[in-house]
Amino acid sequence: MFTESKSSQPAAKRYLAFFVPIFACLAVLFVSSFTIKANAAEANFNEIGMRVAKMLAEEHYSQHPYDDAMSERTLDNYLRFLDYGRQYFTQKDIDGFYAKYRHSIDDEVKAKNLTAADEIYKIYLERVSSRIEKVKEILEKDELDFNSDKTIHISRKKEKWPVDATAADELWHRLIEGEMLQATLRKEMADKEKAEKAAKKAAKEAEAKKGADTNSGEGKVQVSTKIAIKETPGHKDSDKKDLSPKEKILKRYDRILKNVTENDAEDVAVMFIKAITRSYDPHSEYFSQSQYDNFRISMSKSLKGIGAMLSLDEESGAAEIQGLVGGGPAAKQGDLKIKDRIVKVGQGKKGEMVDIVGEKLSDIVDQIRGEKDSYVRLEVIPADAADSSQTKIIMILRDKVDLKESLASADLIITKDANGKEQKIGWIYLASFYSSMGDGQTSTTVDVQRLVNRLKKEGVDGMVLDLRDNGGGSLEEAINLTGLFIPRGPVVQSKNWRGDMDEKFSRNRYALYDGPLLVLTNRASASASEILAAALQDYHRSLIIGDKSTFGKGTVQQLRPVRTNRIPLPFRSQEVTNGALKLTIQTFFRISGGSTQLKGVIPDIHLPSSNDVLDFGEGSLEWPLEWEKVNPEKYSIVSSSPLPTETLSKASAERIGKEQDFVYILEDIERTQKRIKDNLISLNRKKREVEVETLEKRREQQIEERKTRYTRIKEEEKGLYTIYGLTQTNVDDEKLTLKSELSTEDTTGMQTAAKEEEDPEVKALQYPHGFNPYTRETLHILQDYIAIEKSAKPVGISANK
Repeated sequence: MFTESKSSQPAAKRYLAFFVPIFACLAVLFVSSFTIKANAAEANFNEIGMRVAKMLAEEHYSQHPYDDAMSERTLDNYLRFLDYGRQYFTQKDIDGFYAKYRHSIDDEVKAKNLTAADEIYKIYLERVSSRIEKVKEILEKDELDFNSDKTIHISRKKEKWPVDATAADELWHRLIEGEMLQATLRKEMADKEKAEKAAKKAAKEAEAKKGADTNSGEGKVQVSTKIAIKETPGHKDSDKKDLSPKEKILKRYDRILKNVTENDAEDVAVMFIKAITRSYDPHSEYFSQSQYDNFRISMSKSLKGIGAMLSLDEESGAAEIQGLVGGGPAAKQGDLKIKDRIVKVGQGKKGEMVDIVGEKLSDIVDQIRGEKDSYVRLEVIPADAADSSQTKIIMILRDKVDLKESLASADLIITKDANGKEQKIGWIYLASFYSSMGDGQTSTTVDVQRLVNRLKKEGVDGMVLDLRDNGGGSLEEAINLTGLFIPRGPVVQSKNWRGDMDEKFSRNRYALYDGPLLVLTNRASASASEILAAALQDYHRSLIIGDKSTFGKGTVQQLRPVRTNRIPLPFRSQEVTNGALKLTIQTFFRISGGSTQLKGVIPDIHLPSSNDVLDFGEGSLEWPLEWEKVNPEKYSIVSSSPLPTETLSKASAERIGKEQDFVYILEDIERTQKRIKDNLISLNRKKREVEVETLEKRREQQIEERKTRYTRIKEEEKGLYTIYGLTQTNVDDEKLTLKSELSTEDTTGMQTAAKEEEDPEVKALQYPHGFNPYTRETLHILQDYIAIEKSAKPVGISANK
């Protein structure tokens, strides 16, 4: 496995790297066995663009032709991808683009012509180059004094483009002045923290030495309190240059220019085709062949390769090993080590080694991945090499690699109820609704079922299904998983472009688990997560806890291959597949008739969060489909009596009002609202220093208060919670394993570098038992729920800490 590490990238780059922030609800159409894949060199993107536009017009839910209106949207999308902050292009550029392309892109695309993409990108490259030259000029003059009363916008996505080059110069002078001021203040703060840590360390060592000297005459063994730190030759910390604010900014813009310059014709064409697909809705998307392969990996949780996680070392340009999948090909072979740097790659047991230094990480990944039972050779600089001239060649046999990191897992929390009686809580974590897309070897439902069965065996009194940050995935898995908690019945309705309605049912005669259940969501819970949460809410099977609403994605996508270049063969035809189109084909509806589109799932009990005020969710995206309503399905609610929503909500609100961590969260929400509304930041150093000093003072007060409070809570709750960790590897083990004893490899399947000794300051600020405010409050709500179920009346059981 190879995972591209996240880094700061210009807008153009963000859309070229492969990622799926919000998984679609997918109904997958598989590629025919008589289809061959086209590599990037063979792909005809002019034809691909035409095919994609045709598929959208004929098969998208909206049934909207690819016409002038979509042409304008395509142009807007492409410009947004390139210049999200409206700082590189000028209004003059934009006016020119609109005059030339606003209503012509549709005609050109249908005529197999993507010239607009290249022409606009060339101007974009010129503007980026000239702006970065301006950055260097501003910094070289060194005339920034930070004494003005000027301000800059925090977010420019809704601001106007600068009118012309002169206005752009003024804008960029302010932008760089703002960056320099920010970087200067950060460095001063970092230097201050570094000096304070050094002083504390020196004092600690002096105290230890004093104690050792005191004991030396008493015949006691002296133990050094110093930690042995192995310095890797050629990579000593002392060799790393502490860059000045100016150097950091110059380095960042050099990297931006490098990224923009390195985008080739394929990168530009793929981004433009994505702009075409996004003109229909935010979730229709074109995947190039390599991106499609990555998407399938993300859904199936397995790939064919060597089982290593890479990041790009910016200093050397080499690919550095950050982790190895336990039991994967590289880990089994044994020679490749964490922190080794790959400089060349060769295919097969012999042949040419290709230099990969300076290449994009995605291209390096593509060269190292390959078919099962094929060999790849890596020339690496070992982590302990004295210098970069010392290399060795490692040959690894590729194989299937299973990814554990985001598979369903669970905690078994053993605590006590209000009467001191043992109470067991099951907490299931689900990051996505994954599926092996056809072969049935990987299934979210099967994995969760194993966890539920084990938790039932342990005799849990209630469960939490944690769907926070779960962006969705397989529609079929969402339906099947819902069936673990409800008896046979409808789960979700859907409607296609013809208006035809379809219902999806849970086929289980009885629920696997029918005890007290809470579903925890947040603003990033989307799509398949919303289907499950909405169904359980409609059946009165579970209470939904979380942010003021979920994401609000109520559409269904289908993956369809983009086929071109038909080649006639005797008796059958062979086609070339050039990636895939993730196409919105349906909207889904709750069984109660409403839709989650735009509105999301409203929780029964709201926990305050800064997500509530951020510009995030379906409504913040461009061109979302509208909210609709249909007739409700016939279904029977599970609970014979109403859920105690009002009682639990009232008790929760009282706790939140007294819980100090939530007080801090509410204060953060208020400040965030003001910041978003003002959208301005001062370029005056004295004003910023006052702001920083005020925030720092507040932060220090919070830190001291938290340390005192957390220490008290840990002491008061000593022995109150025992937490066992369940993974897909150990769920069937006879003996339970404490969560604290699970290694990174146990939970993620990844071998990584050994962790440094934990800073006592950091440790003191860790939430007691690892329960953040949302986890702790959800536990309290569930405990109240269990008490009401047992006593048929509300019981005040949750002590406020």
